[in-house]
Amino acid sequence: MKRVFLIVLDSFGIGQMPDADKFGDFNVNTLGACATSSKLHIPNMEAAGLGNIDGVTCLKKAEKPTGAYARLTEASMGKDTTIGHWEIAGVISPDPLPTYPQGFPQDVLDAFEKATGRGCLCNLPYSGTEVIKDYGEEQRKTGKWIVYTSADSVFQVAANEEFIPLEELYDACHKARQILRGKHGVGRVIARPYVGNDKDGYTRTSNRHDYSLEPPAETLLDAVKAAGLDSLAVGKIHDIFAGVGTTEHVYNKSNADGMDHTLDYADRDFHGLCFVNLVDFDMVYGHRRNVDGYANALTEFDQWLPKLMEKLGPEDVVMITADHGCDPSYTATTDHTREYVPLLVMGSQVKPVNLGTRKSYADIAATVAELLGVSYKTPGESFAAQILAR
Repeated sequence: MKRVFLIVLDSFGIGQMPDADKFGDFNVNTLGACATSSKLHIPNMEAAGLGNIDGVTCLKKAEKPTGAYARLTEASMGKDTTIGHWEIAGVISPDPLPTYPQGFPQDVLDAFEKATGRGCLCNLPYSGTEVIKDYGEEQRKTGKWIVYTSADSVFQVAANEEFIPLEELYDACHKARQILRGKHGVGRVIARPYVGNDKDGYTRTSNRHDYSLEPPAETLLDAVKAAGLDSLAVGKIHDIFAGVGTTEHVYNKSNADGMDHTLDYADRDFHGLCFVNLVDFDMVYGHRRNVDGYANALTEFDQWLPKLMEKLGPEDVVMITADHGCDPSYTATTDHTREYVPLLVMGSQVKPVNLGTRKSYADIAATVAELLGVSYKTPGESFAAQILAR
């Protein structure tokens, strides 16, 4: 194969995993929630076999699927973006990344304040939209950072762009990343800029930036790059992998922007991997528990999908998957949910076959490596032989 387009619909889970209760999740199903909405219309993914995947009962089953399909189990001990993507890229994380349900210890805050010259507000798990509503005016008065976390392994810093320069926020997050190592090595430090005031309300901007831990082992991206092929990153892929293993990257302002970037790459005669993350599903709709919004975003992606398929050559493959769940109907928390994720594989040489329930997301990495003829060792098991019509 010449080109693989690997697209992550961030947080698109398809039903809880058997160990979901250990992660505090009960009866969660992101796709199931979206299927209750009148906004959901995804005939192209249904035709590819989304409704035929093991355990999916909320969609129509295609009589003659146009793609290969599977249900993927997360082998890593987590339900966050970082280790989900690492596993997709071939690295399984047996230990969870640290989380801070009571906030960060004082020594971490002291080091951050000393390094940046500003104090801290909040230091609690919080909704990103609520924290700026509750602390925005105090930040305006004091100039302190709004520091918060969630159930995920994240250190988030919110700052109002109108009086704290973006570059200062980015520099502060870079310094936080250097502080948060070892036992406090959170998966991501996230810059969360916003604008607004108490009178008119607050809005987060598209200038978010993530500072991730470097992957603990070689990933598929490293292997593709080392083989002299293109390793193209769309959206926050570059940040998730701390810039390691990519040959070129572009950021997204929205799902629509990311889909446009993917089409731009599809117009290019590259050889290798185009790894795409579309984050609005998670950030804009999942965490905000907006069922109709999530369903509509899936509809928009489905409507866009034929545009990509039209640009594929005979040696190209598209894979659609996710990194975890974020059930927009689950009211116990606003956090990610521990779910299976789907895999759809399409292309002119792809056989329509049920790949069953796979043991790890890392099967994707093993398969992509084999399809591209790249040498890469991973615990994942390739299904390349099962999908190729040879």
